[in-house]
Amino acid sequence: MEGFIKFFGTGGARFMALKQLRATGGLWLNYRKTNVYIDPGPGAIVRIRASRENYEPAGLDGIIITHKHMDHANDVNILIEAMAEGGFKKRGTLFCPEDAIAEDPVIFSFARQYLEKIVFLKEGGEYTLGDIHFRTPVKHRHPVETYGLFFDLNTTIGLISDTRFFPELAGHYRAENLIINVLRLRPIENHEIVDHLAMNDVEELIRDIQPVNAILTHFGMHIVKNRPGLLARRLSKETGVNVIAGRDGMKWEF
Repeated sequence: MEGFIKFFGTGGARFMALKQLRATGGLWLNYRKTNVYIDPGPGAIVRIRASRENYEPAGLDGIIITHKHMDHANDVNILIEAMAEGGFKKRGTLFCPEDAIAEDPVIFSFARQYLEKIVFLKEGGEYTLGDIHFRTPVKHRHPVETYGLFFDLNTTIGLISDTRFFPELAGHYRAENLIINVLRLRPIENHEIVDHLAMNDVEELIRDIQPVNAILTHFGMHIVKNRPGLLARRLSKETGVNVIAGRDGMKWEF
């Protein structure tokens, strides 16, 4: 094993962020000697410090936010400050959509000055930070500028962030491993203003892509109430793919 993803939260959207039935802290990605934090939502810094394992934000090399909604970026400023050791060391790279800074910014100017570099994500972009190589294959269908992430490491990992389903989505995330943000239990109708994935969308993606592993996360209230582990086992049986329901504190090694 050369890397891992630590789930500091598996909940998503506003009501889960408010109620914290599942944590909303985001993901820590380690690969070889490089550490990156992805989508530091509400409680990220608290969950990191409360972990029994020794995760030190000052050891981060960078932060990625897939979009600027609060359940994905609430703790980005405090995490930048922690990465820069309270602002005493200018370090780290922030990857984010341009609108996270340009319009109604969620990254404050004081925090930006602590960073070595800010890189704007864009459709079709390719990026390298230390040992980690990734790309943003397509702009997602979401109210703000949003991208998923495709990592090319010792295995391929596709992280499908918030988006409404669209037919071309699967073609951009043909990876050996998927991490899928799924919010809704029941299907989302065309007339609904809900730009997220539901369980039926996830099933279609898994059947099309046929990954080795599919990890579900970013659960909404109804999914949590209907037992994500049970839903994942049903999907495994129906698709033949190893579907895993993410758990707060789970560490997936690769």
